[in-house]
Amino acid sequence: MAGVSLKCGDCGALLKSVEEAQEHAEITSHSNFAESTEAVLNLVCTTCSKPCRSKTESDLHTKRTGHTEFVDKTMETVKPISLEAPKAAAMDIDNPDGSSGSGGAAEEMVVPEVDKNILEELEAMGFPKARATRALHYSGNASLEAAVNWVVEHENDPDVDEMPKVPANSNAGPPKPALTPEEVKIKAQELRERARKKKEEEEKRMEREREKERIRIGKELLEAKRIEEDNERKRIILLRKAEKEEERRAREKIRQKVEEDKAERRRKLGLPAEDPAAAKPSVPVVEEKKSSLPIRPATKTEQMRECLRSLKQAHKEDDAKVKRAFQTLLTYMGNVAKNPDEEKFRKIRLTNQTFQDRVGSLRGGIEFMELCGFERMEGGEFLFLPRDKIDTAVINSAGTELNSAINNPFFGVL
Repeated sequence: MAGVSLKCGDCGALLKSVEEAQEHAEITSHSNFAESTEAVLNLVCTTCSKPCRSKTESDLHTKRTGHTEFVDKTMETVKPISLEAPKAAAMDIDNPDGSSGSGGAAEEMVVPEVDKNILEELEAMGFPKARATRALHYSGNASLEAAVNWVVEHENDPDVDEMPKVPANSNAGPPKPALTPEEVKIKAQELRERARKKKEEEEKRMEREREKERIRIGKELLEAKRIEEDNERKRIILLRKAEKEEERRAREKIRQKVEEDKAERRRKLGLPAEDPAAAKPSVPVVEEKKSSLPIRPATKTEQMRECLRSLKQAHKEDDAKVKRAFQTLLTYMGNVAKNPDEEKFRKIRLTNQTFQDRVGSLRGGIEFMELCGFERMEGGEFLFLPRDKIDTAVINSAGTELNSAINNPFFGVL
């Protein structure tokens, strides 16, 4: 298959003709060209009819204008490439004196004519000559403002600083009237002010977007916190209901025990048993339901309460001993809360006989202190609460639970 383009071996650019290859070589100094069967793309924008020679060029066009629809007319324009030297070059060889032959010479590409006054004004504003010429040519030599706007819109184009080329026989439009130096300064100031306002508006828009994002994230965090608090409230309600049910069952068992003791005393005294019809109907013992709460308490406070319950139930035959253990633990917690800097209140020898009699020998006593932050140290000889690990909230919760265990006669009955 005959080649339909020339491919630059240095940069991979596809070129339609030998003339384009020569121009490419002059601009880039690349000289490695070869025939290629890959056609040069011809993507035509359906909105403004601008032709694009590559996917990159069409993407840039879409980014600048927002136009997204293109028609692929590559196959309509593709044709085998001719490797013959341009006729103009051949005529130069045949006519070394520079005289031109008869018609049919290839078109010469030259820099387009633009309004020199506006070009000078653009150069005075600091724009390179190639960029200013390109802006004037593609803005139709309309005005200084139109040229500056074109530069702003196309400043990221890869060829923005390349001098444009047009056929030599193309006609340039009439030059526009020149502006006075004062008008140039005023116009330049207006353009700078307009660019500044545009930048400020863009920054404000971005700030509004960032603020909306912050508000959205804040709302999500608040909603998550609200759901967590609702779940915590529900869990506390369930715990309180369980405690009340436990106390009710304990009271019922005590009442039944009293009734049984009363009947036993009447029997020993030889008194007749109470008339069941006259006696108050006994409230049936409610079968203990399996708790739906987790076996392990969810918080440290619940773990401390469970520890105290276990201690009381393990020694329920000796209420005085249990109460003395609770009071001793309450004294320890009170000393730590009142004197957190005193080490003597935060360090307890495990082999101390008083400690062993009151707390250490009871199952659950040392575990309760460890829940409050005490740690075994020096080979397990001491219980020690480091100063930096004192949690006032935990110490206060421990005191509350101990007070409840001491003052609530139904605590740990079941």
